Amino acid sequence: YEAPEKDLYEVGEMPPMGYVPKKMYAWAIRKERHGDPDTAMLQEVLDVPQLDSHEVLVLVMAAGVNYNGVWASLGKPISPFDGHKQPFHIAGSDAAGIVWAVGDKVKRWKIGDEVVIHCNQDDGDDEECNGGDPMYSPSQRIWGYETPDGSFAQFTNVQAQQLMPRPKHLTWEESACYTLTLATAYRMLFGHEPHDLKPGQNVLVWGASGGLGSYAIQLINTAGANAIGVISDESKRDFVMGLGAKGVLNRKDFNCWGQMPTVNTPEYAAWFKEARKFGAAIWEITGKGNNVDMVFEHPGEATFPVSTFVCKKGGMVVICAGTSGFNLTFDVRYMWMHQKRLQGSHFAHLKQAASANKLMVERRLDPCMSEVFSWADLPDAHMKMLRNEHKPGNMSVL
Repeated sequence: YEAPEKDLYEVGEMPPMGYVPKKMYAWAIRKERHGDPDTAMLQEVLDVPQLDSHEVLVLVMAAGVNYNGVWASLGKPISPFDGHKQPFHIAGSDAAGIVWAVGDKVKRWKIGDEVVIHCNQDDGDDEECNGGDPMYSPSQRIWGYETPDGSFAQFTNVQAQQLMPRPKHLTWEESACYTLTLATAYRMLFGHEPHDLKPGQNVLVWGASGGLGSYAIQLINTAGANAIGVISDESKRDFVMGLGAKGVLNRKDFNCWGQMPTVNTPEYAAWFKEARKFGAAIWEITGKGNNVDMVFEHPGEATFPVSTFVCKKGGMVVICAGTSGFNLTFDVRYMWMHQKRLQGSHFAHLKQAASANKLMVERRLDPCMSEVFSWADLPDAHMKMLRNEHKPGNMSVL
């Protein structure tokens, strides 16, 4: 294709292949604008990032919308500016695009390659990055949340180890929507030995119709295990069953959510009765007496007391977020007497992200893209997420 060389291109306009302009459009957050995404994110013209020797410049074709864009806008639970200390923050931790320029030490990728980007960065020079688990590296950080140069821009610079091949059977917007949630779900289910998921096991999945939940159910299926999905809106039942859940529970049918009442009070007795009722509903799916081997946790405060109760002896509650609150309560007697594992899990390293991506390339998983927003509507997409008005699945911005 023919295209002119200039310093700034309009959104949707393609520069000549490999030509790097001086400036780009980006949705930027500034510290003084912290608040709801529709006021925190403003379109600005910024410098195109300069590459280091192991970095790659990617022309962003589409970007995924995640909850960390909401957190970055609000500046809660922490402000990203407190970490990276830069004057602006471009959010966005999911993208699909085209390799546009490569650092002089990059060997695996070339200009023109079509890629998806996973969001884990590290310095690569410590023990954990070399023989350990890079997610435990002291330099571990999430691109687009703990770094200022995320995907909500025409160009983004990333480490070469963040790139993975794009599934060519998917559209650009489908390719952009899945990596953060899919890789997070993959590590939660398969990354914590000896409690890595095995065929025939039962897993309780909170938020089963959302981004994380929709991949968890598909991954559990792919592994030959059984997913029990939890929803809070009856209209999402068919969607979750369609993904392959063995059964679905609606948490509106039970009243045991939020912080656990103080043990040995009448309020605790009422909570305990409801929690047992929820456990009995799980048994209707798994068979009487079969508690779940694993609980896939991310709401946090609203659900954690019940998660730790319904998990089987020697089982694991694995948690990657606290979307309903961070003050978790639980009855520790059931943890120590029944020797349960409470495991924190954070994103994934390249090997895990690549294993998950391979399943997408092989068409074993559906990206579950729900909505596509235009570039101009990017803050609106985050407002929908903030208000929990988004459709089941994952959102993208073209």
